[in-house]
Amino acid sequence: MSLGYAEKLSYIEDVGNVGMAEFFDPPALFLDKIDRLAAMIQKSKHLVVFTGAGISTSCGIPDFRGPKGIWTLQREGKPLPEASLPFHRALPSVTHMALVELEKAGIVKFIISQNIDGLHLRSGIPREKLAELHGNSFMEICPSCGTEYLRDFEIETIGLKKTSRHCSKPDCGAKLRDTVLDWQDALPPKEMNPAEKNCRMADVVLCLGTSLQITPACNLPLKSLSGGGKIVIVNLQKTPKDKKASLVIHGLVDKVIAGVIELLNLRIPPFVRVDFIQISITQALSADKRFINWLLRVTSVHGSKAPLPFIKSVEVSFQDGQSQGYKEAILQRHPFKLKRRTAQRKVFDLVLKLNFSDGCGCPSAQIKVPFGYKQVPSSTDDPTSTKDIKLELLKGCAIQEATCGQSAVIGRKAVLTQNTEVTTHAIVTNVVGHLKSSPEANSAYDGDLLQKIKLGVMGNHLCWKRKCSRKRKRSRAAS
Repeated sequence: MSLGYAEKLSYIEDVGNVGMAEFFDPPALFLDKIDRLAAMIQKSKHLVVFTGAGISTSCGIPDFRGPKGIWTLQREGKPLPEASLPFHRALPSVTHMALVELEKAGIVKFIISQNIDGLHLRSGIPREKLAELHGNSFMEICPSCGTEYLRDFEIETIGLKKTSRHCSKPDCGAKLRDTVLDWQDALPPKEMNPAEKNCRMADVVLCLGTSLQITPACNLPLKSLSGGGKIVIVNLQKTPKDKKASLVIHGLVDKVIAGVIELLNLRIPPFVRVDFIQISITQALSADKRFINWLLRVTSVHGSKAPLPFIKSVEVSFQDGQSQGYKEAILQRHPFKLKRRTAQRKVFDLVLKLNFSDGCGCPSAQIKVPFGYKQVPSSTDDPTSTKDIKLELLKGCAIQEATCGQSAVIGRKAVLTQNTEVTTHAIVTNVVGHLKSSPEANSAYDGDLLQKIKLGVMGNHLCWKRKCSRKRKRSRAAS
């Protein structure tokens, strides 16, 4: 989890067992258990997944209770582990993306998470099929109207405190609050109620990467038992609920889930991260009407004062700038802005090179902005459906090229009183692919997968029952 989150939590003496030993099932037993799990998932009518910190360790986010966990090292008086990349740049793991595929295939009905890293939402799990019991470090909520705001930066507070931003709904404007719980905070009914309901309905609750120690969350999987449901636990450490489980697998979660996906003949989809910026240009004629005074701003879509953590600097140049005599500029301080005066009749392109921060999949991206004096038209944003189509096309292009840096304009709006035009740009900042179900592959695509991506088919309708049955028979024969 975020090291900042651990430091913000109130101090309590008892955080449960820490530094627990890790266990790995022998290879033959491990494969047999994966086969059994795939069979249980195949037969399941209402599969619920319950996740903990162990599904995010491969994303570079330290856990709490493992041998090198945050609380383990704190108790031993050792320095905290160093995250391998900024928390806000963590990318979904093989497990996160496999769950996306299982949800799209109609197999996973609901996901309950104790994590505050926001990776389930970022991976593509629908909000209505997700309960984030302990909150989301990137989510703010309006206490008045209930509107949620997912940010690209970590919210500065925890404990359901007021933040520095307000609800943007026209009839509201209330101060927003963070959503991450502190120790003394009760689990919110908005998350707890659907979690309990789905656990009671579940015929299988699959617990992934959790030590099942934090109450009352850890007792949710047990609610399936009264209706005849089964519990499966995949974790490196032993848990207090192991005796209640029908199957316990000791192994890396990514390997287990990748094995299940392969047995079910499904595909782990690629992950494409898209970030957003706003570019605004304000223009005004000089008093003698010979020049244009203009102001360029590059800001967050979450507000002009919100941080823009994925951009380190902006280099501004001008197409054919040498012949026009315009000086290039490097903007290194947020908010990024540049004031200039140019001749009224000049028409040119502003070229913005966005230099990305650590954790992005490529060093930079380039955006061209046409410039020429005009009265800003009273244009409006594209409909949401049009934006969604543009985003899907942008992601498809990034997957086909297996690289990042592509961008697209997905919205325009005008501020007529200031003669300002604002364009919203979507930028691909990471592309992570998984060749078949291998967790080791991170940027490769075979031709078959690429063809399916082009056709808009991700393999959800493939028949996997025969293959699963055939592999189980082979396993039994070998034993």
